[in-house]
Amino acid sequence: MNAMNLDAALSAGQLGFVALIAVLYGVRAATRGASRSARIEKNGSSALLGRGPMEMAYWALQPLGRTCVRLGITANAVTFASLALGIAAGAAIAFGHLGVAALLSTVSALGDALDGLVARESGTSSNAGETLDAAVDRYNELAFCVGLALWLRESALWLTVTLLALGASFMVSYSTAKAEALGVEPPRGAMRRTERAVYMNLGAGLVPIVGLFAPEYARVPALAAIVLVAVVGNISAVRRLGAVASLVRARDAAVAAKLAEAKSDTPVETNVVRLPTPVPVSSVSTSLPLAAQRTS
Repeated sequence: MNAMNLDAALSAGQLGFVALIAVLYGVRAATRGASRSARIEKNGSSALLGRGPMEMAYWALQPLGRTCVRLGITANAVTFASLALGIAAGAAIAFGHLGVAALLSTVSALGDALDGLVARESGTSSNAGETLDAAVDRYNELAFCVGLALWLRESALWLTVTLLALGASFMVSYSTAKAEALGVEPPRGAMRRTERAVYMNLGAGLVPIVGLFAPEYARVPALAAIVLVAVVGNISAVRRLGAVASLVRARDAAVAAKLAEAKSDTPVETNVVRLPTPVPVSSVSTSLPLAAQRTS
């Protein structure tokens, strides 16, 4: 089996596995109702990636998360494994093995969700773990886009679009981090981490499959995914940062109004000259020495 056939086989196998999970989840939803995840409930979905596929992925990962806990595999170990797979995926793209890259990157992205499940299941969630997870996400996306840039290095146009997609991925994530740092609710929007991973991995995975039937159009799925992330991601980042600024201004205005109201309710003391209290004559007379009283 040559490299192209291997890449196509891995991509087809990945799509088949996703289809199998979808069927199993469909049976589960029909018999017991759709799965519900608190994390997805909080973060929400978007027009580019509905809640159903996200709930399906979390539902499929839950048994694996419990297995990791039973085996003593920590959340940080899963995170570092995700980093290694993400870097390997970037290297595979750079060498033109997009089927291999799509598989590695998909497993890496699933590890990004799995480490959170393991942390919550084992009771080891922490701010330090969240920081590590966020940093690994950025490095994984960097590795993927660097691999794409090397793969497309012969075209200045597509190299530029790839860099714009990389910028979009960082700025969308930055808007969330900035909102949390400023103490406001991160706004929802398109092209967050999960959506970017789905579209970029799908675009890369379809390249070898299309290449088997129409080699001249093999790159189209990957290029379409890059354009989608670059355009929608940058628009979303600008809108999200604008929303963060609006939320901060509204909060600061509300705080200023409360301070002004509190200040206006405080009684204002005027400068009043207070005279000494007169001393009664009787008290003066009784306070004189006994000899003086008799003389008077």
